[in-house]
Amino acid sequence: MGDDQPGTRAAAAPFAFADFTWLNGNSRQTEFPLDTKYFTGQFQIDSNFVYDFARPEDHTLIGSTNSGRTNELQVQQLGLGGDYHYQDVRARLMTQFGMYSTMTPRNDASPSRGQWNLSDAYRYISEAYGGYHWDVWNGINLDAGIFMSYIGLCSYYNYENWVYQMSYVSASTPWFFEGLRLQTFPSDRLKIEYWLVNGWQSYGMFNEAPGLGIQVLWRPTGNWSVLSNNYYGHDTLGRPGRMRAHTDNSLQYKYHDNPNNALSKAAFSLTLDAGCESGDGVSCSGGDAARPSQYFLGVMAYNRFWFRKDRYGLTIGGGAISNPGRYLVLVPPINGATASTGSPYFTANPGDRFKAWDGSITFDVMPSQFVTFRIEYNHRAANVPYFAGPDGITPPGGNTGAPGLVVPGFTPDLSKPRTGSRPR
Repeated sequence: MGDDQPGTRAAAAPFAFADFTWLNGNSRQTEFPLDTKYFTGQFQIDSNFVYDFARPEDHTLIGSTNSGRTNELQVQQLGLGGDYHYQDVRARLMTQFGMYSTMTPRNDASPSRGQWNLSDAYRYISEAYGGYHWDVWNGINLDAGIFMSYIGLCSYYNYENWVYQMSYVSASTPWFFEGLRLQTFPSDRLKIEYWLVNGWQSYGMFNEAPGLGIQVLWRPTGNWSVLSNNYYGHDTLGRPGRMRAHTDNSLQYKYHDNPNNALSKAAFSLTLDAGCESGDGVSCSGGDAARPSQYFLGVMAYNRFWFRKDRYGLTIGGGAISNPGRYLVLVPPINGATASTGSPYFTANPGDRFKAWDGSITFDVMPSQFVTFRIEYNHRAANVPYFAGPDGITPPGGNTGAPGLVVPGFTPDLSKPRTGSRPR
């Protein structure tokens, strides 16, 4: 914040009244060794090995935003950047190299509209924005650029989460927004944030209307965090008459905190999501054969335990979704399919059903606040074949022809369950 005027008292920094490093989706750092007067640097690397018990021969993982290949070592994300701060001017840049730089852009269909390839232009950037701060209430910030959006409570950066493979609610909701955000802090315990963006996790605009949204974050005490994200847009490519509404709501509660005990902390989280699409051949509810219902319902819950002064962690949880029309289901990359191309092997037509659930158990070793070693067992299942089976989803000899098209004589091996472990 700017300098205080004589005789006035500086407003409290938002959410600085308690330690919130225990939260799912928050960094647990309390030290920032690369901090200077004008710039706070950041370096992060996420490397994994995923073992899939189905052992797909092409090593492809389906339905995940956190890992993309199996049975081999990969760099999921490497980021360099940080925060610039001088007087009331603010900016942030964070790069992304590794699997994220391919997986995140391929889930955005907007670059297929218009010229100049936006997915290439932005693929190595996870955050890039500049803005200004006003000393009003407990702070007001206006930012423009690419910034992190809500991800069903979880963070885009895995080291900030209680689990590695996020449940379906988080995997299916936006990772970033591009546009404007206005953050207002009426008190040091409340944030109300407004969005005017290109669309639902998109570099460009799907049609002619921008996406609108609001986030409300309330932390009444150091033990509670209540979050609500709400979004409205027209985000089906080429269907300007179809609207999308979505609400994402989370509750976190720390119910035990005693650093001197072997069990040093314990907390749980609960996330509930609901949304729908309406218009241009679909309806939110009460649909029929001509206008099928197209909606999203999701839930996920986790319980987290910390041991030995927070050097060890154990998380148990999971979730489930129902998404008729599959408008938020990640497209399997069969023959190189993307969100733009779609796939004839896994359709997303109005009325196409998709239900799925998952469960996981995660164990962390955290020798310092800057390092996490993680092993996780995860089981996922769907009501339709969705995950890669032993024969994989890549045509013999590699992807053939235009991405997402039918390859004569080839049928991908898709199965309903998938189980894997993720040491990290």
